[in-house]
Amino acid sequence: MYQHIKTFLAQASGIPKEDSIILERPKNKDLGHLATPLAFSLAKIKKTSPMLIAQELAEKLSQYKEFDKVEAYNGFVNFSLTSTFLQYLAEQYLQNTQDSKLILTQSHIQTHHTQDNKQYITKPSILLEFVSANPTGPLHIGHARGAIYGDALARVGRFLGYVIDTEYYINDAGAQIQMLGLSILLAGKEHILKEQVEYPESYYKGEYVIELAKECQKHFGREIFTNENAIPQLAEFGKNAMLDEIKTNLAQIGIVFNHYVSEKNLYVRWEETLETLKAHKGIYESEGKIWIASSQVGDEKDRVIVRENGEPTYLAGDIIYHQDKFNRPFGHYINIWGADHHGYIARVKAAIHFLGYDENKLEVLLSQMVSLLKDDEPYKMSKRAGNFILLKDVVDDIGADALRFIFLSKKPDTHLEFDVSSLKKQDSSNPIYYINYANARIHTLFDKAGMDIQDLCMPQGALELNDDAKSLLFESLYLTHIVESSFRDREIQKICEYLKNLAAMLHGFYNTHKILQTPQQNSYLYVLKVVSHSLTLGLSLLGIQAQTRM
Repeated sequence: MYQHIKTFLAQASGIPKEDSIILERPKNKDLGHLATPLAFSLAKIKKTSPMLIAQELAEKLSQYKEFDKVEAYNGFVNFSLTSTFLQYLAEQYLQNTQDSKLILTQSHIQTHHTQDNKQYITKPSILLEFVSANPTGPLHIGHARGAIYGDALARVGRFLGYVIDTEYYINDAGAQIQMLGLSILLAGKEHILKEQVEYPESYYKGEYVIELAKECQKHFGREIFTNENAIPQLAEFGKNAMLDEIKTNLAQIGIVFNHYVSEKNLYVRWEETLETLKAHKGIYESEGKIWIASSQVGDEKDRVIVRENGEPTYLAGDIIYHQDKFNRPFGHYINIWGADHHGYIARVKAAIHFLGYDENKLEVLLSQMVSLLKDDEPYKMSKRAGNFILLKDVVDDIGADALRFIFLSKKPDTHLEFDVSSLKKQDSSNPIYYINYANARIHTLFDKAGMDIQDLCMPQGALELNDDAKSLLFESLYLTHIVESSFRDREIQKICEYLKNLAAMLHGFYNTHKILQTPQQNSYLYVLKVVSHSLTLGLSLLGIQAQTRM
């Protein structure tokens, strides 16, 4: 829709580049469907009043059959679209998106987009890494926000034609994995061998560690808990078990990764990575340690990457991993990290620079933690997990769809607090219910009319639409612009807001106008078909299955 309108504006104004034309939604809907401040930019070129230019543009656009009402207003040009033009746009929209599939595998994405539409080839491929939680315990609710955001971002990008690979980086080479092994050993001594043990302050707590110990007993025998040298073996077993559980937790909310990359496996390249950093004058030795000169590339100070004892630091693993990333042929790289990693961005980008790559190709998005309530009280922490709330528990409580929607309803870098009890209500206070109810209302109308929504074609002749129906049809066609904007700005919450607004318009139209058994029945039903399509498509981009019955 935007592209068509920009073409008309370019013709009327003589501007060669349509991309420079801005379209806006007037705050006062009575002023029209859209507005453009084009006259202000033309005024700088033509050295004349934007009011005069706006008037000239309005007169020219009034001659286009696609525009219903065009008027100049304070230098802006406001216009409404005709029913005939909206009808044409609706047919194009349904044809272009009716068979859209959210393709989840890299090879299928490439085949689908590069063969069917050459414009997709120009879009950069993206490696999107998110979640990457340590495989030392089940996923908690804090992990879920970045997980859901990353998955939705991938879905929206793929829909727009970007080739996107999703990746989970497994932190399985650090001290936390050894601590997991020690925690399992101590749990086995206490709960299986019935010994009295003393736990370190930082050991992993919760019933899941006892469960791991019992699984290790089945696999290795109880004797393993008598052998202090078995800690690496227990750690490896526990890590694999936790990773399997993490994958199961993610699948519960509809997330499947293209790749899992092991930090442990990448460490074979550490010496090679050090040589690369040295070749680019990115490291030096001081105080018996090896430092990366990150202060030269935007970091507040240099960072240690190898300790005095020769052991690499946590940063070393990320350096190897990003070298592995940038060795792969992607045009852009996105990491979604917790907000507590904000200070980590500069040092990783510095490492990428000293590895000989363009650090500007890495984009880091931050995800804030979540405060969870239930009936206005703090949500109960999981006894199984210790001192945090399990993702699985919340999904079992409110369902994956409600969780996904509420997590996507705000920018990920802002604080989010919500009460799960509100997501069980069957009224307008529950956004996912409100949107699904709108879609179900449409399907119920088709049932009452004895029609199949998929079989309804464009009525013969022009649609018979009043202003409310035209506004509703225009809003349903606005989804494509919202989707493009949400991906460009990395603001998936725009889709959530759009869906709530479209649902509200549908409910308002339904309550105001008689639809069935009227001369406009088929015209109205066609509009509702487009609305249902937008609600269904918008929810699917969020990873949510639209409901047709409530």
